[in-house]
Amino acid sequence: MKTLEEKLGYTFSDPALLENALTHSSRANESRGKLHSNERLEFLGDSILGMVVADHLYRNHPDLPEGDLTRTRSALVCEESLVEVAQELNLGEYLRLGKGESSGGGRERPSIQADAVEAVLAAIYLDGGIGSARKFIQKFILRREIAGLTKPRDHKTALQELVQRESGQVLQYRLVGEEGPDHDKRFFVEVTLNGAGIGSGSGRSKKEAEQMAAQAAILTLTQK
Repeated sequence: MKTLEEKLGYTFSDPALLENALTHSSRANESRGKLHSNERLEFLGDSILGMVVADHLYRNHPDLPEGDLTRTRSALVCEESLVEVAQELNLGEYLRLGKGESSGGGRERPSIQADAVEAVLAAIYLDGGIGSARKFIQKFILRREIAGLTKPRDHKTALQELVQRESGQVLQYRLVGEEGPDHDKRFFVEVTLNGAGIGSGSGRSKKEAEQMAAQAAILTLTQK
């Protein structure tokens, strides 16, 4: 955990908070009550992230209309952005997963990585207060805005352009499931090419899930 703390730029007074943030529900379920999952921390972290990013954009961009503020905030806090943070931290290496989830590739699963980032943020907030949480967000999230990296990547358009290299290709997106309460819903989408599945993804909106599915499909098609 010391190595992860160095990457985070934060040392926990209560290391148990960080351990909790890295504990997926699959591991908690296997422990039969001895461990708690990071789901509650993820819920808190999501709210803190949204508030801090919105506050930053409001204060630093007084001329931006609401639509642009919303677009920029969405690009900063979306699953894809959080996955990039997780990969920078190599967070998958530290996740505590159940045996089945671990063997099934859970350490690389975007939704698990993104949720873990939010859980770690909440753990930092509970351990060190809002100031420490802001520093984390500034270091790993807001620098993307400062660097001009907030424009969402349009994977759907890129995928469409890729498959149109051959005529007669039929690309379709299908909602295959959704879970969670209304305030924290997650959608699951599959994209098919000529009826065959080529990618799947999840997100906090149908549009985000479609983008993640398109990104997975691009990898599938380009790695053939």
